[in-house]
Amino acid sequence: MSGEKKKKTSTTTGATGGRRSAPKVDWQAFVEKMEQSLLGLKAEIIENLIAGNKDFKEIVEGMDPKDFADIASDDIDRKMIEVIGFQELKQLRLIESALTRISQGKYGYCIKCEKRIPPDRLEAIPYALMCIECKSEEERRNR
Repeated sequence: MSGEKKKKTSTTTGATGGRRSAPKVDWQAFVEKMEQSLLGLKAEIIENLIAGNKDFKEIVEGMDPKDFADIASDDIDRKMIEVIGFQELKQLRLIESALTRISQGKYGYCIKCEKRIPPDRLEAIPYALMCIECKSEEERRNR
């Protein structure tokens, strides 16, 4: 009998047991950790947007009258800066939304099925709105 107990103990504390520890996560501590991560991401994006705007202003102010090819090239550079800024703004909105959900006690729950989003997914994408299953389903429908 003691051999059986050792086997059971070793399977629950083995390498695979460590991967399945998600239900044992202290959710409140995890949410607090994710809030700090979101605030850090927000600060980083804001810094990037400020730097991007300075770069954009320098490009525009530094433009001399040029031939059409150079002007077209500068226009493409400006549009790239705008696109990068748009992506950062989109991410900033998602971060703000996640911070609001934290304050409302709704963070970490799928907006579609209302199940808890696994901590591993939230660590990868702290502003995730949906669980993997619902997000995959949405992506399949949008193809």
